[in-house]
Amino acid sequence: MGESPVMVNAENVHKSYRMGATRVVVLKGVDLAIRQGEFVAIVGASGSGKSTLLHILGGLDRPDKGVVQFQGRDLNRMSARGLNKYRNETVGFVFQFYHLLDELSVWENVVLPAMIARSIPGWLLTRRQAWQRGSELLDELGLSERARHKPYQLSGGERQRVAIGRALMNQPQLLLADEPTGNLDSATGNGILNILEKLNRAGQTIVLVTHDERVAHRAQRIITLADGRVKSTSRVEV
Repeated sequence: MGESPVMVNAENVHKSYRMGATRVVVLKGVDLAIRQGEFVAIVGASGSGKSTLLHILGGLDRPDKGVVQFQGRDLNRMSARGLNKYRNETVGFVFQFYHLLDELSVWENVVLPAMIARSIPGWLLTRRQAWQRGSELLDELGLSERARHKPYQLSGGERQRVAIGRALMNQPQLLLADEPTGNLDSATGNGILNILEKLNRAGQTIVLVTHDERVAHRAQRIITLADGRVKSTSRVEV
């Protein structure tokens, strides 16, 4: 069997930010390719550009220079509307600090991406399917009994599972996770990693950013960033 096709390709990606009078250079020419169905971890010290790179792959930020393509489509050439559609429907995001809306219930947080993706008439036509999809995700993530709770009533691990459900709501082709276990104890974090591994075995493409080598070794491949560049790429021994 040959290798699976490349899903995301980044070439010569540069990124810097202005902080007061100083310009901080974060990425200095990153090249990488993520294949369909892969589970890839991006590691590196604080400030190495891991999260910045993840945000650029997900269309949350744009590079100063270089090209990022998703299935051959250049993100820089997408219209604002096309990029919004990419972020909402093609990519799912999981963050360290969950970014849930406390005024909404667990179920509403999970279903929110489906509501955003549609006009009001479109939502009224498809809400029954969205409710069903949300219920199935909550059941799969062991959260059915928490559906009517608010995020602040949940533990950290439960909140991260809600965030994963939200990320999966629109059945994204690419799941991006930025330090998803960084706010959790090791046992709870291990449960989150088990969920990610299960998703990957079912075919989900995942890119995970972490500073923890033990977390990184749950992936299939590790990309190490140092000083804004790819230092090394290695396969994880099973």
